[in-house]
Amino acid sequence: MLVLLAVCVMALLTLGYFVYGSFVARQFNLDDKQATPAVTRQDGVDFIPTRPFYLLGQHFSAIAAAGPIVGPIAACSVFGWGPSLLWIIFGVIFIGAVHDFSALVASIRHGASSVAQVAREHLGKRAWIVLTAFIYIALLYVIIAFTDVTAQTFRGLSDELLARPETINKGGSVALASVLYLSLALLMGTLQRWTALSRKLPSWLYTVVFVPATLGCVYVGSQFPGILNIADIRLWYGAILAYCFVASLLPVWLLQQPRGYLGGWMLYIACGVGVLGILFGGFEVKRPAFESPASYSAFFAGGEGSPAMTGLIFPLLFVTIACGACSGFHGLICGGTTSKQIAKESHCKAIGFGAMLLEGLVAVVALSTIMIVSKDQSSGRAPGVLYGDGLAMYLTSFFDRASLQDGTWMRSPVFTVAATFGAMAFSTFVFDTLDVSARLGRYLLTELTGVKSRAMGMLASLVTVAIPLLLLLGPASQKSGSVPAWQLFWTLFGSSNQLLAALTLLGITVWLRRSGKRCWYVALPMAFVLTITVCALLLQLFAGAREVVQSGWTWSPLVVNAIAATLLLGLAGIFIVEALKAVRAKVPG
Repeated sequence: MLVLLAVCVMALLTLGYFVYGSFVARQFNLDDKQATPAVTRQDGVDFIPTRPFYLLGQHFSAIAAAGPIVGPIAACSVFGWGPSLLWIIFGVIFIGAVHDFSALVASIRHGASSVAQVAREHLGKRAWIVLTAFIYIALLYVIIAFTDVTAQTFRGLSDELLARPETINKGGSVALASVLYLSLALLMGTLQRWTALSRKLPSWLYTVVFVPATLGCVYVGSQFPGILNIADIRLWYGAILAYCFVASLLPVWLLQQPRGYLGGWMLYIACGVGVLGILFGGFEVKRPAFESPASYSAFFAGGEGSPAMTGLIFPLLFVTIACGACSGFHGLICGGTTSKQIAKESHCKAIGFGAMLLEGLVAVVALSTIMIVSKDQSSGRAPGVLYGDGLAMYLTSFFDRASLQDGTWMRSPVFTVAATFGAMAFSTFVFDTLDVSARLGRYLLTELTGVKSRAMGMLASLVTVAIPLLLLLGPASQKSGSVPAWQLFWTLFGSSNQLLAALTLLGITVWLRRSGKRCWYVALPMAFVLTITVCALLLQLFAGAREVVQSGWTWSPLVVNAIAATLLLGLAGIFIVEALKAVRAKVPG
């Protein structure tokens, strides 16, 4: 069954790109004769015309991150793999890819502006301020959720996972491998800058040297697990966010571009391992297609034994699998960094539409890693751990199949190195999103203040990482009942992320309509995503309010999420009103 499902999914994604992707691209009349902002405003820092394959890797790694991995695994454990798979396929083709592609084209057509600046031009200053504030809050939750998940991966609790005391500390291995990977990216960026001026080395040589070196980081990490064996998660919070602060201030050529390119290769390799393991590894589906959803009446009734909000299939299934199907964060990447590097308009289809479909494949591979283990085997294990160990099982099936057959695969040396690769691949994707989020936060705050000095940029970056650090170190980072805090933060992250996608699509709908073009292919996805996200935020507001009534005022995840949900709903409401006014207004000229 697993093989049949994989073949069907890949066929549908391929058809989605060549059929529906081509249809959507035709609506925008892409024209290579029109010079892109990367060409007209080339400055060697932010605006740099970039080869499509190089840019695809950078863009792909920036948008993928932990979203298409954590979401599908978390959703499968609660709702089953059937609903999860259906939403990934439907969402990524008809909603997510349309959102990313249209956001990228809209940004290019508006001078590589952010989605907030596009809204300002067509909806007015108030809409711009509201959307900027909304985006900033959403970015903070991206940083909170991904920092927490990465820190959990670095903690090094593999004794419990591998069930033998003499095993390596996988958390320490992943942490060391990740640090080496980031150092490698800095070296690559420095060398590329030097050779770009001297013209001494061909660009393909970097791929031949640095991609294998990245895999070498995995092996080194697996051999020296004790160097960064730090169990205190608070130290990892501080270290990760300190990295984000520094990385957000560096030129894109020094870290973001090379790290994104290498991260893209890690994604390609991880996807390749996953697809080959699914097709030829001989694994069976051990999880049920459908889990019994939580009762709505029992949830609203409350009381002892009432189900958690995260078990309500509508709308929580959709916002749990946020990035794997549709993500508003992608629009920020499109308008924040990618649009400044598009050399020709025709590249938008492959990079905008195509990269999102690749992310759908990442989500399916992640989903498969929990489908091949039983409930008992997956119970209590974080999504990043399940993903890393799933990829390791796929690799082990090719190099040490006997250990899988006799049940000793966790003790296999092949599994040890492969599990480090899988977990490092996971953390690699997260780093790509974390520092980009911090950079975008700096952009937004400097845009709002209108002060673009270096000191203001540093202050904006500091504020952007300080708020998540305070929340992660505070009582809100603790559990709420039986649900881990990261899962509750993830629910708010998914809700805000997809509501941002809906608002982005709404802004694009207004732009297309005021330009006299067809817009139903963005308007219908916008209406669907807007409905599910508003419902999800209302549920979180209700859950937080009930927590206050029952337990008093506390900084629990439920209460923090309820406050954020209230702010996001208010901002979204104002933006929608401004959009309706803009649609009714007479088009200038």
